Amino acid sequence: MYEGKFPHKRYKHTLEFLKKYISESSSILDLGVENPFTKVMKEEGYKVTNTTGEDLDLDTSSITNSNADVITAFEIFEHLLSPFTVLKEIEANKLVASVPLKLWFAPAYRSKTDMRDRHYHEFEDWQFDWLLEKSGWQIKARKKWTNPTKRIGLRPILRWFTPRYYIVYAEKTIK
Repeated sequence: MYEGKFPHKRYKHTLEFLKKYISESSSILDLGVENPFTKVMKEEGYKVTNTTGEDLDLDTSSITNSNADVITAFEIFEHLLSPFTVLKEIEANKLVASVPLKLWFAPAYRSKTDMRDRHYHEFEDWQFDWLLEKSGWQIKARKKWTNPTKRIGLRPILRWFTPRYYIVYAEKTIK
């Protein structure tokens, strides 16, 4: 349905991964405000609600009050000061989460115009795995992909070969 129509390569990879592990009959709480990928999930038949923009470092009530079967968190944890706290508060037994990976040849992302749009963390895959395991999750599946650009230079060339995004499917081990 979406072949060649995704605004971002990561949407295609994220949707393929989600469909592989999560049934369309599952109810989903997607961490973060409604966004273009929320629309993609809904058009694919998922029942999705989003958090409302509250600072999840300070207010996890939308997570603790949710009865969703699955929590999704696509490029959210890197913006939080304490993703551990949020991960511990999740009541659902299933989690699909993606993060941008730390690139040794590029600094962490920081918007010059939006103070909220900054990465407090950029993980290596083992760091994100450890965070999940320590907060009570067992990783069942994982995938990485690159994010090439059409610019000229050493860093754009490295982006063709160096994975930029990391996604996991995990199940809760500790209540």
